Amino acid sequence: MTKKDTAIGYEVVIGLEIHAQMSTATKMFCGCTTKFGGQPNTHTCPVCIGMPGVLPVMNKRALEFTIKAGLAANCQISRYSRFARKNYFYPDLPKGYQISQYELPICVGGSVVITTEDGEKTIGLTRIHMEEDAGKNIHEGNANYSQVDLNRAGVPLMEIVTEPDIRNPKEAAAFMRKIRSILRYLEVCDGNMEEGSLRCDANVSLRPFGEKALGTKTEVKNINSFRFVEKALEYEIKRQEKVLNSGGVITQETRLWDPSAGVTQSMRSKEEAHDYRYFPEPDLVPIAVTDDFIEELKTSMPELPDVLKGRFVDVYNLPQYDADILTSDKQLAFFFEEAVRDGANPKAASNWIMGELMRLLNEKAITIEDVRVRPSDLVGLIRLIDDGTISVKIAKVVFEEMFNTGKPAQEVVKDKGLVQISDEGHLEQTIVDIIAKNPAEAGRYKAGETKLAGFFVGEVMKATKGKANPKLVNEILRKKL
Repeated sequence: MTKKDTAIGYEVVIGLEIHAQMSTATKMFCGCTTKFGGQPNTHTCPVCIGMPGVLPVMNKRALEFTIKAGLAANCQISRYSRFARKNYFYPDLPKGYQISQYELPICVGGSVVITTEDGEKTIGLTRIHMEEDAGKNIHEGNANYSQVDLNRAGVPLMEIVTEPDIRNPKEAAAFMRKIRSILRYLEVCDGNMEEGSLRCDANVSLRPFGEKALGTKTEVKNINSFRFVEKALEYEIKRQEKVLNSGGVITQETRLWDPSAGVTQSMRSKEEAHDYRYFPEPDLVPIAVTDDFIEELKTSMPELPDVLKGRFVDVYNLPQYDADILTSDKQLAFFFEEAVRDGANPKAASNWIMGELMRLLNEKAITIEDVRVRPSDLVGLIRLIDDGTISVKIAKVVFEEMFNTGKPAQEVVKDKGLVQISDEGHLEQTIVDIIAKNPAEAGRYKAGETKLAGFFVGEVMKATKGKANPKLVNEILRKKL
């Protein structure tokens, strides 16, 4: 146990419940669209708003997506499972109950490996199950009442529940990132946390060192970013520690994270399973899946992040760090591999993707799916560097123009007159002139102050507007000085 895994005097125990909205076209038990947005209460029908006498029908694609996630997370796939009614009463739950799974979930057990500061760590899973989402209460701008939008009611979710194996907030965020990556590779969830497609409830408790029994936990509800997961858990750990050290008792409750205030706030006492009065859903038949069905889904699955990461290291001889970054996003990995297939040196392609491409993606707040630069364009840029047409410094200017306009490298270089100066006679004359204008610096260099070479290189680059071939400049400078 390391210091960062603890509050002072206590061991931190964290378990996560991640809700992932599945990328199906229609809802869990009806034909309404799952498309985000729309005018309130327009993506609804008698089934998802809970009108009397209607019958739900399970979305088969949601079942397939959940099984794929279970296979990716090393779960045991249940050949027999069923839905249950989870009874509770909130305005955004039109039926007065949620259709979920309880004692017989579709995926049981499993594990996911995350990368931490101390190396790899395996986080156990309890289960992955299917359920429907609730609607949304809207409070903004209404002083005395709330409004209810049921567009989200009935949207298919998979809930991924971990064992209490997480020991600090950074591990929790790392686990969430890994789950998001796996689900996006499988194309079963878009992972859009801003739209609520992926959100997390975090259970956290403290216990004295050496104690086997878990402490009283609190649940921090509906966290929708990796940063907020860390911040909310850091605050809650300190809050619980303060209560325990003052002789107080932790209350089992549900709390909400307030990102603007940087605190968790009590929402309600935490319900136990018996409070929900679970019972088998009478309107849906049990789910029976065959070995052939599971095998068919298994063969349709793509290469997953961990496998792809290992292949990038073994086949392309990339450092582990590069492979981690490149495989963190499916489209980023595809971009890299296509560039290599088109002829790019793997390490050069990796450097450009991790450096300039990701910098510009972050600056513009867009994803790689929206980028104008194609892998073949990156290959063309790297070739211009390799054959001495442009320097690396100029290449960065060229790449940004490619990113903004979609033009290939050769066209940008031609339009802007950025071809590297490699004419030895031209460079020699430029360098002779610069040395003549700076006799004091030349004398100090000859007297042993060799760090002044950087000054002369800078003057040459200034005189040539950054177009001089750096290798030639250094060779000629050494001769002349």
